[in-house]
Amino acid sequence: MMALALAEAGAAPGHGDVPVGAVAVHGGRVVASRHNERELRGDPTAHAELLALAEAAAVLGTWRLSGLTLFVTLEPCPMCAGALVASRADRVVFGAADPKAGACGSLYNLCADPRLNHEVEVVPGVQAGEASSLLTRFFDGRRHPRAG
Repeated sequence: MMALALAEAGAAPGHGDVPVGAVAVHGGRVVASRHNERELRGDPTAHAELLALAEAAAVLGTWRLSGLTLFVTLEPCPMCAGALVASRADRVVFGAADPKAGACGSLYNLCADPRLNHEVEVVPGVQAGEASSLLTRFFDGRRHPRAG
């Protein structure tokens, strides 16, 4: 499933977005697959995770996403981790850690805070090298655009 999320992430740079992809799986089937669309939509909340959770809720016909696993290429930020908790998702599996904004263990750990009404299992580091490489290439390209 992380390979699908990585493929989804590859679509984001086509419209200027950071390459992050998310795939939502419920009952063994993919119910949503999205990538970042903040630049495309001009919407600061259009993170891959939020778009995938919203699409999964529409497909499943409920906001309660018990039984759902979200595969995402980058560790979710506080907003996305909060949405995972609020949606009652079972698990989040992520690739690259995000030491600057990660809220699933790097900077914060919202998914495993017993003070909240729900905890989400966190599985870090799945295909982290591939996810990190995708992000590094994207940001290197922005810092050092090719002439011509």
